[in-house]
Amino acid sequence: MAESYTSRINRKLRKKRRMINVAAGREKADLVLKNATFVNVFSNELCTADIAVAEGLIVGMGSYQGTVEESCVGKIVLPGFLDAHIHLESSLVTPREFVRAVLPHGTTTVVTDPHEIANVMGTDGIEYMLQATEGLPVDVQFMLPSCVPATPLDESGAVLDYRSLDSFYDYPRVLGLAEMMNFVGIIAGDDQPVEKIVAAQAHHKKIDGHAPDLVGNDLNAYVAAGVYSDHECHDLNDAIAKLQRGQFIMIREGTAARNLKALAPLLCHKYSERCMFCTDDKHPNDLLEKGHIDFIVKEAIALGADPITAVKVACHNAARYFLLNNRGAVAPGYLADFVLIDDFQHFTIEKVYKRGVLMVDHGEVADFPAPDIDPYLAQRAHNTFHLDRLTPQDFAEQRPRGVLGMVPGEITTVDAGYADHIDPKEDILKIAVVERHKNTGHIGLGYLKGYGLRSGAVATSVSHDSHNIIVVGASESDMAAAANRVAELGGGIVVLDGGQTKAEVPLAIAGIMSDEPLPMVNEKLEHAKAAAHALGVNPGIDPFMTLSFMALPVIPTLRITTRGVFDVSTQSYI
Repeated sequence: MAESYTSRINRKLRKKRRMINVAAGREKADLVLKNATFVNVFSNELCTADIAVAEGLIVGMGSYQGTVEESCVGKIVLPGFLDAHIHLESSLVTPREFVRAVLPHGTTTVVTDPHEIANVMGTDGIEYMLQATEGLPVDVQFMLPSCVPATPLDESGAVLDYRSLDSFYDYPRVLGLAEMMNFVGIIAGDDQPVEKIVAAQAHHKKIDGHAPDLVGNDLNAYVAAGVYSDHECHDLNDAIAKLQRGQFIMIREGTAARNLKALAPLLCHKYSERCMFCTDDKHPNDLLEKGHIDFIVKEAIALGADPITAVKVACHNAARYFLLNNRGAVAPGYLADFVLIDDFQHFTIEKVYKRGVLMVDHGEVADFPAPDIDPYLAQRAHNTFHLDRLTPQDFAEQRPRGVLGMVPGEITTVDAGYADHIDPKEDILKIAVVERHKNTGHIGLGYLKGYGLRSGAVATSVSHDSHNIIVVGASESDMAAAANRVAELGGGIVVLDGGQTKAEVPLAIAGIMSDEPLPMVNEKLEHAKAAAHALGVNPGIDPFMTLSFMALPVIPTLRITTRGVFDVSTQSYI
């Protein structure tokens, strides 16, 4: 039976009175961190006091007694960390598994953009992620995907206009409109992207940006349209130009893109108030081996940033930007989200509290249930492949096609001319994108240079942002077999040679996430990487992450889509 309005108000009044009594010292706290040295993000210093917690909130700093008391002598207490922009799907696991991975690293809030799953499932994908993150011990806030598909050139599983998104703004955990990648459309005043900005502003929501290297009047137009932040800055001058125009800068240090070193000079008194940290994409091995926001803080300190400044950027600044006004600080009225570390030099996380409950004790994560997901959405997420069985002939064509020339260490490409056949000795491989959402039969063909594969094929359904099947191979027969195996798995990564599967990573949720635990997914992923490298893929290349960006037609110079090779610079097919 639903709680009545009067009962709800009375319950909240009882809770509020108890918090006041505990804060005033008239009642014992639920938890007291005794003699705690903590980062005060308001006065920018270390303070020492007892920290009292009641009803999941901090109620005071001073001298307190509690039902549970934890000595913090010799430790430093920090507010829980906040990732300002991430695609949870990039971890390749369910949100619950992602939370199990990041909690030990002190992350207590993330702001996710579910545009990966939305490109596969449309609004059902957004609803799936809302349900899959409900009640987890890391608060998952949402920014609605602004570009589904990423560009009109993509064939994704859905097209979301502002009407499709509008009702989601009423959800309590929806904070705004995610990275507006279509900056070209904004600057041109095109209807679709401008309508989305106007709708988000009508709901008084934030709008995040995505505009690498935008300058001059084009940058002015983009910011004037209402875009408040940017996470694509890889150059200090680019970041300062945007900051000077009022944008907040999300300093990104993830798996695919790492910008902290270039932007570390922003972590100073002059600029740091306008900065926050984000990861954007975090793959399993990175989460297990390096960590999450804590890794960025440690790296920032190692690069010379003041530790208190680095901590503020990791929590308080993002909370203020997103108007999450009860987190990101150790102060009365704030959520009791704590991270206990040994010191700033080693930055070893010993304990993590979420709303006053100990969730991590020296790496051990307390158990918590998986959220319930509507059976329709669960079934829908496991049935996203709609295409006919492929044959070698589907990948065979003799006329010349454009060659995507890979750039070492980058996801950009160059125009490497034309080719009309596979030649592994010259590192000329065939690459294809197979439409898999609506059985259109569209297959875009081209060639790839710099990947290094000598035999076999590599295929994956993680193919930003539309997540069709992308496959590269030294023979058309292996390309067909690898792509078919991806479809049979309901999504995933496949390494195949001579018709025989050498390694595979099933990703049965929308073709982009696994049902399995993160360590198991990481083990399979590392095995698949080794198998791909054994077939000749260049050692300096992540065989799958690199491939996944080859189909995203917003990155220069050449990309492969379901319609063929596309020149991003000239906006034309070649």
